Amino acid sequence: MSGTTYASAGVDVVAGDRAVELMKASVARTQGPEVVGGFGGFAGLYDVSVLKDYRRPLLATSTDGVGTKVAVAQALDVHDTIGADLVGMVVDDVVVCGATPLFMTDYIACGRVVPERMAAIVAGIARACEEAGVALVGGETAEHPGLLGAEEYDVAGAVTGVVEADELLGPEKVRAGDVLVAMASSGLHSNGYSLVRRVVADAGWAYDRHVDEFGRTLGEELLVPTRIYARPALATLATGGVHAMSHVTGGGLAANLARCLPADVTAEVDRSTWTPGAVFSVVRDLGQVPTDDLERTLNLGVGMVAVVAAEQAQAVVDTVEQAGMPAWVCGEVRSRTEEDGASNGKGIAGGVALLRGTHQGW
Repeated sequence: MSGTTYASAGVDVVAGDRAVELMKASVARTQGPEVVGGFGGFAGLYDVSVLKDYRRPLLATSTDGVGTKVAVAQALDVHDTIGADLVGMVVDDVVVCGATPLFMTDYIACGRVVPERMAAIVAGIARACEEAGVALVGGETAEHPGLLGAEEYDVAGAVTGVVEADELLGPEKVRAGDVLVAMASSGLHSNGYSLVRRVVADAGWAYDRHVDEFGRTLGEELLVPTRIYARPALATLATGGVHAMSHVTGGGLAANLARCLPADVTAEVDRSTWTPGAVFSVVRDLGQVPTDDLERTLNLGVGMVAVVAAEQAQAVVDTVEQAGMPAWVCGEVRSRTEEDGASNGKGIAGGVALLRGTHQGW
């Protein structure tokens, strides 16, 4: 009778080693001379002497995952885009305070290591890190048989950035009279997929269904990667007019915008300044989703908002559009009144963000 081995318990060390080999080239492309020690160490090393010219550097950090969007990737057996979602979710959370992202680590838990699948995930992360200008300095792949199914996995990551203390963006800089510059989302990004998946499941739609409104299949639309705003958003800082930014993730536009406002102001967003993409109207109509629930769950076409001085608004719009991203003035900031109600900033005692009017074509 043979004894119990790690392999018989469901963990394939050889496959894990093969996965690491397949990842190396993708990871290396994200790394510059600041990354020390190469690939495969216990810890990623980053030479922070690059910060020696800062007067008072503040480190910014963020961690997140991509939620149940991974279930769509698994169902379609397409794994090279979910990494971009992970990078977008964490990198742009540090960018909103004005921080330049420096390095990132990732974590993949799976039921069974399939080397090519793990390498595809990491290749997607690495490509997005290159786009964002951040080094991928390390990560971990963990095999969890019995906890996750053989074809299941989840991803998470963390990023660290740096900002000069006196250049930190945030509510303290926002004033009545500022305007709101919206930056278009690429689609659903990585929030609200529990709602979206329920809607399409209840309707009996398969992921390979061609949807005329999308011009492609449902699955292809749902896997459109999260847009990464890091470079164009940071480029807007050169205008000198950016006071705060909001990354529109879980909770929708109003709740995330309110987080970057001081308690004495209200931001009014004019819905008539844009038309949400087809994916949002399809989800709304297919599931008869109430508007309030839709706006609290999905980004509805706006993935990032900059709060800027009115005289610099056009320069900010131009900077973003030069990077190939649609941008427009979508509202303004005014003094808060009692009629505006309590702060709606996801538990933060900040300002108020209100959505007014009706979307064009909606």
